[in-house]
Amino acid sequence: MKTSTRLAQLRTAFVMACVIALTISQSASADIPSRVFLNGVPTPVYFNDGDSFRVLSGALAGSRARLAGFNTLESYGRAHQWGTWTRTELAHYATLGTLNARRGVWHCTSDMKRDGYGRTLWNCPDLSIDQVRKGYAHAMSVKGDAHPDVVEAQKEAIRYRRGIWSHGVPKYVLTSLHSISENYKGKNYNRLVHSVTGASKKWYHQEHYDECQTACAPLPDQADMDKISAFISTIRSDSAAASVFEDLSDEALAAVLKRYVETGITGDLPGDRFEMEAIMSQAVSAGWLNTTGEPVACMVYAQFKRRYGRTKAQCL
Repeated sequence: MKTSTRLAQLRTAFVMACVIALTISQSASADIPSRVFLNGVPTPVYFNDGDSFRVLSGALAGSRARLAGFNTLESYGRAHQWGTWTRTELAHYATLGTLNARRGVWHCTSDMKRDGYGRTLWNCPDLSIDQVRKGYAHAMSVKGDAHPDVVEAQKEAIRYRRGIWSHGVPKYVLTSLHSISENYKGKNYNRLVHSVTGASKKWYHQEHYDECQTACAPLPDQADMDKISAFISTIRSDSAAASVFEDLSDEALAAVLKRYVETGITGDLPGDRFEMEAIMSQAVSAGWLNTTGEPVACMVYAQFKRRYGRTKAQCL
């Protein structure tokens, strides 16, 4: 065989290998469909997280859906924290909620109304109960209590400490943060969802949040000053933690911690506020600084455009 012919064959084989590799890569990254019955019609959809999907084909192709009655944790990164969970651990459960939704066959109905983001609202009872019972999600209703069946599924998950409830059960789950700089719907608020009833309430505020700032559910008049003093002593005895708070006197730090427990925010801080809040939010979320000792839900702030892709906030 001539050398030129052999080289031509090798080049052809190389090109074909590249094409096959590219095809496999594209196939692996393509949207893997799940089967959902939408108003009785079997439809392929893609779950981008555990409580929303995009319709892939059919009469509703391209439409986006938000599922009512429950809520999975944010899947864009390490956003949530409560009890003794780390943010990374709770982000893992957001991923499990997404995978659980993708693996099942579900039945959803809708009157085709939309939410504030233009997504069609769907009610999927079988998916709602399954996600909540496994501890991959929590019951949630914008108006009033969540559906009794979903609430019962959540009581079971909490009783057996499944999923997101394994390391503590806060009174409220903090599901969204909005900085005043966003001018969100005219009245600025964060959303809190009751862990027993699933009812949500709006936490109105006039706060500006810096990127990666951590806010916690407020506990008015529940700061325990003895616990705060003991926590400050612990900080001062740890060389790494002490260096983070070296610009704050004990008195100033006590005032900051008291405000953090009672209002959920720290206000202006000297030095690296994010390092400070990483330590303080752990104490607040674990319930170490309040009178009840109950866990508190906290959340990391990032604008929507900074939650995904190359511009994603580093803390996520």
